Amino acid sequence: MKKIISGKVREVYDLEDGRMVIVTTDRISAFDVILPTMITDKGKVLNALSNFWFGYTKDIVKNHMISSDLKDMPAEFQKPEYEGRTILVKKLKMIPYEIIVRGYMFGSMYEAQKSGKFPEGVSFSRVYEQAEKLDEPVVTPSTKAAEGHDINVSLDYMKKDIGEELAGKIEKAALEIYKKCYDHAYKNGIIIADTKFEFGLDENGELVLADEVLTPDSSRFWNLSEYKVGTSPASYDKQFVRDWLKENNLAGDPSIKSIPAEIVEKTSALYHECQKRICGK
Repeated sequence: MKKIISGKVREVYDLEDGRMVIVTTDRISAFDVILPTMITDKGKVLNALSNFWFGYTKDIVKNHMISSDLKDMPAEFQKPEYEGRTILVKKLKMIPYEIIVRGYMFGSMYEAQKSGKFPEGVSFSRVYEQAEKLDEPVVTPSTKAAEGHDINVSLDYMKKDIGEELAGKIEKAALEIYKKCYDHAYKNGIIIADTKFEFGLDENGELVLADEVLTPDSSRFWNLSEYKVGTSPASYDKQFVRDWLKENNLAGDPSIKSIPAEIVEKTSALYHECQKRICGK
């Protein structure tokens, strides 16, 4: 067993038998800096949400989950600190793209509309207001950069790279997952404005959903009761942390020593609320 990834949030271990162990930590990053203070239970919430969605969407596409039971893990992980934040998964040949599904005119897409420069292959029949729901969600892939920022590309670019058949399966699965999960979240008071998915291929060449799914870290979640077209809705994620960093001129500063306990508590409560609404507990 060897650690192969130590990311902003997750630690990934290769069991070297076709399986991996993924541990979701309580780390939080903002403005491309991993912050020194942990957010209580954040990793458990992200893990619970992903596991819920994996089960909820398995009728659409297979996923990489094998088990979330510590008894199925190597002995090193059968400890209390790994409970609720650790999963055993199938190792895949990962598709080198993040598949972004956008259901609302917001963020970089809204900026593109203002400048008149949509990503190649994306067009709309009308002009949308900020945070307005699109008539139909759109898929905008991006490359997965080992260093630096990912690069947005067109669906045609991805099709030419990995083949039309596989790209078509990915686009179809991503849209079906988004729509099904959007409806569930909406009924429970959360709008999923956009999200990103990652896919891989198993040993039989079949498409498999992987990584994390529809968490506040990989998606833009809005509170339905506070949502209003034409505004920038507050999101269920790092808003308290990001706001505090900006107010104290610490955004992007790697020398930050700690985050106030009040900010940690508010952020943790926000993650917990998101889990309760979606998972029901």
